[in-house]
Amino acid sequence: MTHLEPHSAEVEMSLLVNGKRLSVGQLGPDFLILDEVIAQPPCEAVIEMRVDDDLDQWSVRLPEGIASPRVPLALR
Repeated sequence: MTHLEPHSAEVEMSLLVNGKRLSVGQLGPDFLILDEVIAQPPCEAVIEMRVDDDLDQWSVRLPEGIASPRVPLALR
């Protein structure tokens, strides 16, 4: 029988918007919560999620821009 070593995945989430990378603390189906807030009008952005060495990216719209840590999302 093979003995498996415990493993905790390393997860990083970021929002890429207008050349800036913002750290994402939580991601929901239609919102995200930022670790830091910058004022941003409605725009297009990219969510980047890295789990260990695997990177996924997807495009989103920020229909209300960024005005608080909780940011509504819409898929593009």
